[in-house]
Amino acid sequence: QPEEKPRPAPRQIFQERQRITGLPLYLQGYLSARNSGCKEFRVYWTELRGTMLFFYDDKRAPKYSQKLDISALISATSLHPDGNSSAQFNLMLPNGEVELKANDYECGKEWKDFILTVTKLSVPSDESLLPGQLTRMHEVLEREKKRRITLNNSCSTSLRSSGPQTTMPACFHAVSRQEAAELLAKNPSRGNLILRPSSDSKSYTVTARYDLGAPSIKHYRVLAKETSYSIELERKVTLPSLQDVVNYFVTQTQGNLKPFVMQT
Repeated sequence: QPEEKPRPAPRQIFQERQRITGLPLYLQGYLSARNSGCKEFRVYWTELRGTMLFFYDDKRAPKYSQKLDISALISATSLHPDGNSSAQFNLMLPNGEVELKANDYECGKEWKDFILTVTKLSVPSDESLLPGQLTRMHEVLEREKKRRITLNNSCSTSLRSSGPQTTMPACFHAVSRQEAAELLAKNPSRGNLILRPSSDSKSYTVTARYDLGAPSIKHYRVLAKETSYSIELERKVTLPSLQDVVNYFVTQTQGNLKPFVMQT
């Protein structure tokens, strides 16, 4: 029989995965996953890197077979047993629901808490967490905060240098979609409109919070052209500067939208 091909060393696997994903590793282990439309769970070696879940067909596979962006996580359901000593929980995302299952309750709880830590940027207030788990989660939280700051700074610098305008409106904040929504919800007295970088780092997004009966958040993409900015609405609106983009939303809503300005 042909000689079995030697498998790469664990360190080589880690380095290759790090090169491919470019994200820090926070947690790893076996998880079963399925989308809401699938009947069967599939077991993966899973890594939580940044706000991404990478699924590998084999523990030693250098290249992931699936990945899931959980940065816009809406909520995570409570853990519940499935009758086979496993623990299951669901991740609610804007584009659908993903079901995850761990081998036991403690493992499932750890995965859920780490996912909530990196997506919500806060350690869950769970009295059953062990001191060692709390320490690890706080370490991961600090690493993720630093990663976000570095990412936002580089994104902001790139956008400022690539667009037709270098002076940014006072309501520009280098925050994510979720962070923008949280800022508007927690600080209504400071305004209800934020201009921020889009996730593709090549355009901008206006995030606005409306209070018409029930509060609602809406996002409007703003494309940077050579000498202008274009708001993607039903009828595309093109304006010469980002400040004009902000002024457009204020004027069109008769002042109901106000630029969100942080206190110095």
